[in-house]
Amino acid sequence: MSFDSSPILRQKPTLDREALRDVIDLSLWAGQLLLQHGAESARIEETVHRLGTGLGANWMDVLVSPNAIAVTTVSGDEFRTKIRRVVAISVNLRIIDEVNTVSRWVQTGGLDRFQVRKAFERIDHLPRQYDRRVVVLMVGLACAAFSRLFGGDWPVFFITFLASATAMWIRQQLMKRYFNSLLVVIVVAFVSGLIASLATRLELSPHPQIALIAAPLLLVPGVHLINAAEDLIKGHLVTGIVRGFTGGLVTLGIAIGLGLAMRLMGVWI
Repeated sequence: MSFDSSPILRQKPTLDREALRDVIDLSLWAGQLLLQHGAESARIEETVHRLGTGLGANWMDVLVSPNAIAVTTVSGDEFRTKIRRVVAISVNLRIIDEVNTVSRWVQTGGLDRFQVRKAFERIDHLPRQYDRRVVVLMVGLACAAFSRLFGGDWPVFFITFLASATAMWIRQQLMKRYFNSLLVVIVVAFVSGLIASLATRLELSPHPQIALIAAPLLLVPGVHLINAAEDLIKGHLVTGIVRGFTGGLVTLGIAIGLGLAMRLMGVWI
């Protein structure tokens, strides 16, 4: 995405080669953090452009792909182009918010490039906002609450809580060991389906199938699908299609894991 420079930006002092190299490195770092943690393409481009021009560049050209970001920055007769690859994609809205906050401070002149580097080092090493046990508990309660919204009774609520909380714990353990993300989805859906099937096998409720519907909801790729829709609407077709396809693969993984569990337990929705 190209951002044309205004007459005011053209009057900025020309950065030397070393300063321009630092600016593009910081801009790429910001883009990498955003892409890696679930920001949509338009936000990445806007933030990288704001950061680079705020640090003194006259012009920024930003290209966001599904697993890489490329930036060209110009100051006077000097220019730099770099590409940075993003390997792991996750969701962490806290980091997205922190990076956006830093870029706005830069835009208002509150931070120079040395302070920005320190800020990004801090952001890159932020601890988890919530303890893993809290996440397991809250995910279990959320899925169990959905079972109540779907019309389930208290036995279904407790079975759903057990299924989703256990599945979330297993998901954490597998992700910590860097298992393939699609395989993790299938295994977690399978575990949640096995436990949720107990409501049917033990005849705990008039509507035991609700547990099978609510328990795997922790795996629904909501952020991927929302970002895919936003990217497609705003013209980022390649990234939008890839993100939508990723969401579709996750959905397929949920269906495979849940189907295997149901077949093994001999229950149907």
